[in-house]
Amino acid sequence: MKKNNEKVIFLVVATGVSSVVTQLLTIREFLAQFSGNEFVIAIILFNWLILGGAGTMLANLYIRFFDISISSLSRFSLILSSLPVLQILCIRLFRDTFFVYGSSLGFYPILAYTFFTIAPYTLLVGFVLPYSLYVLRKMNPTFSGSYIYITDNLGDVSGGALFSFVLIYFATPMQALFLSGVPLLTAAFIILPATSRYRPGVLSGTAVAFSILIIGMLLEPSSLSSHKGKPVYYSESRYGRIEVHQDQEQYTLFKDGVPVTSSENLNMAEEAVHYPLSQIERVKQVLMISSGSGMLKELQKYNPVIVDYVEIDPKITNVMLRFGMINKIPGLNVLHNDGRRFLSGTERIYDAIIINLPEPDTFQINRFYTDQFFSVVKKRLAPNGILSFSFEGFENYLAESQRQKISSIFNTVSNHFSQVLILPGQRIFFLCADFTIKTDIPKILSGKGVDTDYISKYFYGNLSHSRIDHLNNQVDRTTPDNLDLSPMLIRLMFSQWFAKYSTSPFWFVVAVMIFLLLYLIRISKEEYVLFSTGFITMGSEILVIFAFQIFFGYIYLQIGIIVTVFLSGLLPGAWMGERLKNQDSMGNALAYTDCIQIVLIAVFIVAIQYVGDRLPVAFFLIFGFLISMVCGFQFPAALKLQGGDNRAATFSFSADLIGAACGVLITSIILIPYQGIMWATIFLLCLKISSLIVIVARKT
Repeated sequence: MKKNNEKVIFLVVATGVSSVVTQLLTIREFLAQFSGNEFVIAIILFNWLILGGAGTMLANLYIRFFDISISSLSRFSLILSSLPVLQILCIRLFRDTFFVYGSSLGFYPILAYTFFTIAPYTLLVGFVLPYSLYVLRKMNPTFSGSYIYITDNLGDVSGGALFSFVLIYFATPMQALFLSGVPLLTAAFIILPATSRYRPGVLSGTAVAFSILIIGMLLEPSSLSSHKGKPVYYSESRYGRIEVHQDQEQYTLFKDGVPVTSSENLNMAEEAVHYPLSQIERVKQVLMISSGSGMLKELQKYNPVIVDYVEIDPKITNVMLRFGMINKIPGLNVLHNDGRRFLSGTERIYDAIIINLPEPDTFQINRFYTDQFFSVVKKRLAPNGILSFSFEGFENYLAESQRQKISSIFNTVSNHFSQVLILPGQRIFFLCADFTIKTDIPKILSGKGVDTDYISKYFYGNLSHSRIDHLNNQVDRTTPDNLDLSPMLIRLMFSQWFAKYSTSPFWFVVAVMIFLLLYLIRISKEEYVLFSTGFITMGSEILVIFAFQIFFGYIYLQIGIIVTVFLSGLLPGAWMGERLKNQDSMGNALAYTDCIQIVLIAVFIVAIQYVGDRLPVAFFLIFGFLISMVCGFQFPAALKLQGGDNRAATFSFSADLIGAACGVLITSIILIPYQGIMWATIFLLCLKISSLIVIVARKT
């Protein structure tokens, strides 16, 4: 009997490993499909947790009608071992089936697409954990529900560590699913009695599951999202998915499914380089944060002494060099670093800083358009230096949300530069300096002897004085500045996202709130504590993810480490909570640990408010570990207070998961976009205070 227990426990650990690797790969896959937007992370986690909670409830319903057996657990686990491959294939292949090729998607389509593509796997993985407990209790009625929580967490932490420190560097997604799926498949096979393992049905089921894992690796290249042209390069970078497609003589670089630059994009290269550099008398030192095709070639016409080209991803640089999108020029220094961190650390003074980044629709990009960033830029520019960056342009009509976006960035950068000129076009260019900026750029370039093809022929037709004046007069001086901790641009981009599709998150939020109200009315006080703790834990994880984007800017690489750290704290916490023996100590422990969470959140508020940009990575990781450790401690204590039977275990798992799902959704979709990180953190503080009040009321 003990040996069978050990086999089931090994299966639970293997399930945890596979589920976390699958979750992280699913997040990265959706980031690649939907432009790396942090809100997509929140939507995925919400769906994952709410479906997982539903799966645990299904397990409690299942045992009312069907017998608990180890053979059923084996079958469920065999299916679970191969489902991740099918899930990733569905995510990749069905996007262009259900949606117009190349189109961007709104909130509700992304919500629905992520929900239905991950539903089979997440429901089953939520089902298997409590079902494993039922199987263990059938063999040993005294088996603790807390131990299954600890065992599952051990697998989760192992899976997170495996992904973050090994698989992300050495394996493609399908290879990672194979490596994490084989242990689960093996565990599902060996938990069966020896007399049952070699039955035809078991052998054929195992062979099918293993074949799916193999086929996934074989289909890896052909399953990637299709783009126009012939695929000539594919790589999974630590910072995103990189693809290059060839259409006749043109190469297009895609990052996370979005076209970054093209080898034939002459007009954009000329505008990005000549608009700012035409204003400089003598160009000596230039900083370029990211680069488009042909920009360095245009930059060479000014014979600069030093060109620092900063690109965070070495693979992007290598690919652009390989396919002729950038050229090596005299004085070029290629620096693989985050642009903001590089600027904060360098002592070099530049004549021009050119930022060539996408729209600020993520926290990672938004951090290059905040008041704090422009303050750093100003210190690194010469007295007669110039800053240049661009946004998506417009044809004839300037939408109100876009006008507010332009106004916010204009007001923010005007805090640091006395002259800010906006030039309309296919992209809207901002030129920022402390001297008068001239608008007759073709005339200036002609005087300097700088030859151009696009600007010399089309500038006057596209950028008349009246059009330039009209755009600059559209600026609303009352629009709030864009700040690190109160990202106005993200709020506007979020609103623009809904306005673009004539939708609103209002009814979705109302539906969630009604469900939440009905759920909270019927749960016990102990379940409310677990609900609030799950809410706080995942809300804090979202805060760390978003804050990490703001201060460090490379979440695609660090998402696995952040998730792993939040998981790793649960293990020692649950172990300590399991050691509690009497009712009084359990109730007191819940109150004390709630107080600890309140203190931790208060420290987080003070730290990011006053020293946020100087905080080390370790601060965020230690905060996450401590918050999750307290959460892990509370689970066994609350479970024991409810009796610890199968029903209590099921409803405790559900309360934790539903709270976590609501924490993800409310923090990321409502609090951060509309109130900023600071007020979002204060809300979490107030929620945990309410939990403490419930605990104290229970004791009295």
